[in-house]
Amino acid sequence: MQKVKELALLACMMVLGLIVNAQSDVDSIPQIDTPPYLEECLDSLVNQWYISMESDEVNFRSDRTKPVGKLPDSVYIKRIEAISSPMPYTYNSIVRGHIELYTIRRRELVQRMLGLSEYYFPMIEHELDARQMPLELKYLPIIESALNPKAYSRAGASGLWQFMYYTGKQYGLNINSYVDERRDPYKSTVAAIDFLDDLYAIYKDWFLVIAAYNCGPGNVNKAIRRSGGHRDFWKIYYHLPRETRGYVPAFIAATYAFMYAHEHDIVAVPHSLPVVTDTIAIHQPLHFKQVAAMLDVNVDYLRSLNPQYRKDLIPSGNDFALRLAINDASDFAAIEDSIYAYKRDTYFVHGKSTVKPEYTTYTPDTPKNKATVYYTVKSGDAIGLIADWYDVRTSDLRYWNNVSRNMIRVGQKLRVYVPRDKTEYYGRINDLSYSEKQKLSSKSVTSNSSKPKKNEPIEAGYDYYTVRSGDNLWTIAKKYTGISNKDIMQLNGLSESSKLWVGQRLKIRPKS
Repeated sequence: MQKVKELALLACMMVLGLIVNAQSDVDSIPQIDTPPYLEECLDSLVNQWYISMESDEVNFRSDRTKPVGKLPDSVYIKRIEAISSPMPYTYNSIVRGHIELYTIRRRELVQRMLGLSEYYFPMIEHELDARQMPLELKYLPIIESALNPKAYSRAGASGLWQFMYYTGKQYGLNINSYVDERRDPYKSTVAAIDFLDDLYAIYKDWFLVIAAYNCGPGNVNKAIRRSGGHRDFWKIYYHLPRETRGYVPAFIAATYAFMYAHEHDIVAVPHSLPVVTDTIAIHQPLHFKQVAAMLDVNVDYLRSLNPQYRKDLIPSGNDFALRLAINDASDFAAIEDSIYAYKRDTYFVHGKSTVKPEYTTYTPDTPKNKATVYYTVKSGDAIGLIADWYDVRTSDLRYWNNVSRNMIRVGQKLRVYVPRDKTEYYGRINDLSYSEKQKLSSKSVTSNSSKPKKNEPIEAGYDYYTVRSGDNLWTIAKKYTGISNKDIMQLNGLSESSKLWVGQRLKIRPKS
């Protein structure tokens, strides 16, 4: 009964012209509550919002988090009037309900999205500006996905822009068992702008375009016919699907909430995504774990920057790329061949297909039958270096000590599980100097406690390299074009744990 009264009231308002333009001098407009389905949609987005685990909540503090509360209509009208846009922003009780939803009841969600917008908006604005389209369209992903590139609706829509399968294919997005480019922030943005541009060529009205983006041109055309040919969103309002009726008001409210966040004491929650990134073209299959191990980064970091890859795998193809922070991209380029070669037989069969195509998860090394030693973190230490000194995986060391994103602090005690018969050997590492610990690295030249093997006789059919102080397999491989550390390991019968010594002769390649 209450809903019937609300609908009747809204109908009367439309007849009497009480749904007003922002330029109208109206100080009091009857209240109509925000549709419940919108709050349900926002709750759903929050529940599947993987980015919430990526933001630096622990270190985020703000004294400006108290809601401002409801404001007079005249304040909202004046602020919306001040928005400079080719879109005819409208204010009414429906828009007000959505504004209050964003600025009061779901302000924590807006704080998160405000932080993420620092990463996603520049990319979207660049594409809109190149096409001379309203930059305010960047707020569409706010109501579509809450800026979650992995958002997936019950209807099957996916990504920042919530493309359905058929529409994504129609606009050139690659969707298969390994890749879903609807979740690629850049490619889906280009496709969405193409779609919006096509819709504007039909309707010549941005609010009708936004409505058609949500429910499809067929439903908008039907609403126009049923309204007697009107081509104004508010005049076809009741002929549109229920969800679409709230779509344009939500878009107006999202624009308001972001432009006037400061006035409502809404402060952006810091995000962990890198400010500057670069892409590396990938020309052969590559697994995220290969990249993570060689660059000493977290697999979750790779997933957050490359959400389009479904199984932590970049398949072979001419149009696939890996996005990394700018520093990591430079490191990747420096040892690219080594990254491709790292444990290739583990992840691929004959370099073509995956051994385990299912979604991969991290399995920690079990500490059973191991002794426990502790290491106290010192200035200059890194989680990868410590793992190398103790001959354990970086991922295991993080897991044992609940370390997130490789963040450790001076004075922190790290638990390490080592073989029982080597407890004394590993127990002394904590007291060594930094230079002494560097000599323990399994990736660098070292003088083992046991006498090194003698060099094998030189074979005439191979080029050789004599190991010098400071060398490792990566640096040696980089001296020769087309040679990877994996090639050197295979020619010399070495493994990942093999140690080099000064004066050791290594086969590099067969003589041509």
